[in-house]
Amino acid sequence: MNQVKTWLEQNKKSIQWLADEIGASHSLMEYILNGEHDLLPDQMVQIARVMGITLEELTAEADSDKNTSQINTSRMHANEVEIDASLVKRLLAAQFPQWAELPLKRVNSSGTDNVIFRLGEDMAVRMPRIESATGQAEMEQLWLPRLAPHLPLAIPAPLAIGVPDKGYPWQWAVYRWFKGEDAIVGRIDDLGQAATVMGQFVAAMQRIDLGDVTPPASSRGMSLAPRDIGVRKAIAELQEMIDQDMATLAWEAALKAPEWQGPAVWIHGDIHAGNLLIEQGRISTVIDFGCMGLGDPAWDMLFAWSILTAETREIFRAALQPDDATWARGRGYALSMGLFALPYYKDTNPMFAGVARCIIDEVLTDYRNGV
Repeated sequence: MNQVKTWLEQNKKSIQWLADEIGASHSLMEYILNGEHDLLPDQMVQIARVMGITLEELTAEADSDKNTSQINTSRMHANEVEIDASLVKRLLAAQFPQWAELPLKRVNSSGTDNVIFRLGEDMAVRMPRIESATGQAEMEQLWLPRLAPHLPLAIPAPLAIGVPDKGYPWQWAVYRWFKGEDAIVGRIDDLGQAATVMGQFVAAMQRIDLGDVTPPASSRGMSLAPRDIGVRKAIAELQEMIDQDMATLAWEAALKAPEWQGPAVWIHGDIHAGNLLIEQGRISTVIDFGCMGLGDPAWDMLFAWSILTAETREIFRAALQPDDATWARGRGYALSMGLFALPYYKDTNPMFAGVARCIIDEVLTDYRNGV
């Protein structure tokens, strides 16, 4: 919405300020202002009021923007394969003919590893974009049914796994469709309640003990130190987009936190706004467990800087009760994730780039405030 962007620039107001004014998340506002999501009616009323224009003027521009918006089909990775509805239909016809005639529609998603299609009313097809994302469905099919009884929120599991065919080189999967919108575009009515629920979810995951079964190690369960070179490179690439000096100081502070000395615990590994579904204003489902396994519990602190405010982060922290070192490492993991993602996805995935920018902003806000 160019009119809103121009107004913010002229009045020296930030996207975070506008998000706070209308009760939206920073990442959702990034998404809206990039033309990737429609404003809700109450948000339009509030933005028109803040800008001092009529609702009709704002509505006219929103309608114009809507006419030019479309599903993001940009290539995010140099080595990703071409995936379209025609390919998925051919795969379904060959391997799952019982579903081949159901309506198929590509979903506009912030996901970076997979392309998602809605299949009929009750299913989704998940197609890995890149080789590094392969094997996730098989791992989820093996482990998520074992984890589900221990967790307070719904989690997915594949209904069927397809094999390479029709020129597509990897396994792919059909899942049950979960209702709701992801937390980038879906509105959470009570962030405090969400903080408590997610604190309980992460704590429950950390307590899981499957007995003699040996769980996998998480791909993200390592310490902060191996990420140092990449983080500093990302900071250098983000000139004029972030406070580079502050980001460097925040990162160096996180590196000083003691490493995890306890036993590795179950972690999701990627709990951000794009991997949470919202239904009726509440978090209902946690999705995308491709990074799950045993690792440092600090990784699942990521949620705190992806969605929450400074005040509601304290609610999450109280519900989970991590030690100070784990919290500090978690802030470092969150910062590194945001710094890696923002330059990589800013042109090809504005929705996820908005999440990354929000994470960076929240981490730096805490650091400035000495939290």
